[in-house]
Amino acid sequence: MPMEVARIASALGARVEGVDLRSIAPDFEREILSLLNQFQVLVFPAQTLDPAELVRFAHCFGKPSQHPVVPHIEGHPEVIEIRNFGKRVTLNEHWHSDVTFEERPPMVTLLHALEVPEVGGDTQFANQYQAWDTLSDGMRQMLAPLRALHSGELLARAMGRSEAPSALHPVARTHPDTGNKALYVCQAFTRHFENMTSDESRPLLQYLYQHASRPELTARHHWSVGDLVLWDNRCVQHYAIHDHGDAARVLHRVTVEGERPV
Repeated sequence: MPMEVARIASALGARVEGVDLRSIAPDFEREILSLLNQFQVLVFPAQTLDPAELVRFAHCFGKPSQHPVVPHIEGHPEVIEIRNFGKRVTLNEHWHSDVTFEERPPMVTLLHALEVPEVGGDTQFANQYQAWDTLSDGMRQMLAPLRALHSGELLARAMGRSEAPSALHPVARTHPDTGNKALYVCQAFTRHFENMTSDESRPLLQYLYQHASRPELTARHHWSVGDLVLWDNRCVQHYAIHDHGDAARVLHRVTVEGERPV
């Protein structure tokens, strides 16, 4: 079956059919990177990958990384398991890019569905190129020189740890491959602008969080077992919708080391 690519939303995202990610040629690795730069989110349905195979595929994009806070699965330090522990303790029901509190946040995230609820448990994605481009000229001029502090403190506390990294990143980061600017603040990890207090920063940050996730900037994915979803953390935010009660939802996640945002 030849590879078929179909958009899943006008803002971002494509579904890629006819591919077995357990065995891909080097020229297809380059094609996947080209598709990722074009669509920001790629969905590969019906993939059967064990943790080692998932890590092997992640190597197409660089070096898989170990999460600085969340424990990994046994025998695979690059793989974390995302499991439903109920609405009260959900950790991903907010808009964010992964691990932005590191000096070199992940380039991409790979998420592989092992068990999914019959209904619910979708993930939304938001295009941060468009979030930046749809700000007014005056707002972009004001934000362009700013940096913001990103902290993993709240996540570390939720995981029973006392310490987590923090890092300053530009509010508008430039993608190293496309050269496009993306809005780079998120509600989960951004705390305040550099040289400003949290109180001073909060009104503008709240506006940017809302702007970054406007419906017209988003796509929504309904999971099936075997789906491998890959997205570019440098220009995408995502939101895990917890509307499936106690129904089982198990996914394996790998991130790939990125560069220092500029």
